[in-house]
Amino acid sequence: MSAGPGVRQGLLRRERTAVYLLFFLAGTAMGTWTARIPAIKEHLGLGDGQFSLALLAIAGGAMAGMTAVGRLVDRHGSSRVMIPAALLQGVVLVPPAFAPDLWALAGALLAFGTVHGILDVAMNANAVEVERAYGRPIMSSFHAVYSIGGFAGATAGGLFAHLDLSVAATFVSMGAVIALLATWGARWALRSVPSRAQDPATAADSGGSQPKGIVFLGVLAFCCLVGEGASADWSSVYLREDLAASPGFAAAGYAAFSIMMTAGRLAGDRLAARFGAVPLVRCCGLLAAVGLGLALLGGHPVAGVIGFGCFGAGLSCIVPQVFSAAGHRDPAFAGRALARVASIGYLGLLSGPVLIGGAAQLAGLPLALVIPAVLAAFVALTATALRTRPSAR
Repeated sequence: MSAGPGVRQGLLRRERTAVYLLFFLAGTAMGTWTARIPAIKEHLGLGDGQFSLALLAIAGGAMAGMTAVGRLVDRHGSSRVMIPAALLQGVVLVPPAFAPDLWALAGALLAFGTVHGILDVAMNANAVEVERAYGRPIMSSFHAVYSIGGFAGATAGGLFAHLDLSVAATFVSMGAVIALLATWGARWALRSVPSRAQDPATAADSGGSQPKGIVFLGVLAFCCLVGEGASADWSSVYLREDLAASPGFAAAGYAAFSIMMTAGRLAGDRLAARFGAVPLVRCCGLLAAVGLGLALLGGHPVAGVIGFGCFGAGLSCIVPQVFSAAGHRDPAFAGRALARVASIGYLGLLSGPVLIGGAAQLAGLPLALVIPAVLAAFVALTATALRTRPSAR
């Protein structure tokens, strides 16, 4: 006897809650690590240049994990990859606290970044499956919960630091919490079915390749994440040095960006359901471009904060809709499609601050920040790339 509608709805809610939890835990792990960076840097006596090598290890690990995991997700199902990765995320948070030198720290962070990249792709693939079962947009809320998790992890790490507790105590405690909650979430997670793309007959029918347009979706993610990275590293610098804001008020630029991004993602599913992904992304791209333009042309710290807030609101819904489109384009290749999009997009997050810094050296920071505004406008102009075949959902 098949389950009734009420039972099925209850199962769907549990599966959705499980994905929420894993997005939250992934954000928590990253936020906890970020909060204790100053203590680790001071303990090891590392300069900025040396520490940047350790941070590069996180980025390299994440890229490697994202690149490698797509085929595993398609072959074995997203849940069989996502659940072990979520458990490992709590485990690999601990070793950086005990690293005795730069190279040990880099090795520990390489493992941390690799697991984070694997979890990122696998949980997004599972989120796409849950979204498909719901039959309506729900992807933005998952990404909002990741942001909330990052805030929670940073707050917890800050509290440990305020209480003068060691980095080891912070990471062991938070790692245990993450692993325990991941274990609980595993009981409710959607048990995905391995892709038929591994069947030779199916692979032949599909041409043995990923769906068309995936690389361009990755380019759209890249454009948005350049803006995210630039805002994180350069918004306060712009407000302080170019608009003469006080140090405290300069920090409000990125705070406004982050708050509005989270708020936009919380509202994104309702907006996508009402207007559709393409109109939503088009409007969001325009809002981001206009908002950053206001920050650059307003000539006042208040205008700068408002502009960065609008920039965050504009970017908020784009990446979730891009990921959703990639996962739905051909369910048989969802893992590989998401891995490709996530990898290309992550390059934007890494290269954005460097790109803006180089341009600022040549032409000044205000002109350099025109780059993410132009990229947001480009996303708005090419939003039709998010269209999927009616049968894909």
